[in-house]
Amino acid sequence: MRALLAAVIVMGVLIVAGTATLLVLIAHRMSGAIHAPPSEVNATLELGEPAGTHISGITAAGDRVVLYLSGGGADRLVFIDPHRNEVVGRVTIVR
Repeated sequence: MRALLAAVIVMGVLIVAGTATLLVLIAHRMSGAIHAPPSEVNATLELGEPAGTHISGITAAGDRVVLYLSGGGADRLVFIDPHRNEVVGRVTIVR
């Protein structure tokens, strides 16, 4: 009987502690204090493409950004790693 009483008390304490933790986390996230976006991003990346090149499309592929470039020669894909801010690959589309 005492084991049952101890188990009920322990579970009651766990329920109260868990509820309090959830309330604190919800209030903290609603305040916007967890991950505020950077106020300014100042990154420049030189692609080294010929004159007349323009971006025809842009998409994400995993953790890479893929630019579809046309003009200034054959159409091509340029893969960019945004975390390192560098070009990590190029593919020329031959027709």
